[in-house]
Amino acid sequence: MANHKSTLRRIRSDKPKALNNKYYHKTMRNSLKDLRLEEDKATAEAAMPSLVAKIDKLAKRGTIHKNKAANLKSKLAKKIAAL
Repeated sequence: MANHKSTLRRIRSDKPKALNNKYYHKTMRNSLKDLRLEEDKATAEAAMPSLVAKIDKLAKRGTIHKNKAANLKSKLAKKIAAL
């Protein structure tokens, strides 16, 4: 167990932050899965901007790495173009 006051405070404040990150990351992954399974090009193109915004927000917050965000967006664009 930590001995410093600041470390104890950090431990307390990290729990809700981790839960938040987990929630938004999982939400993004679910949206990603839904878009990957989409067969209709028009629907996929309509859903793309909101998913890209979610990915960008996670990268900005540091929940996912910026290169991972770029890779996800690139692969999505390729998939939608191939439909």
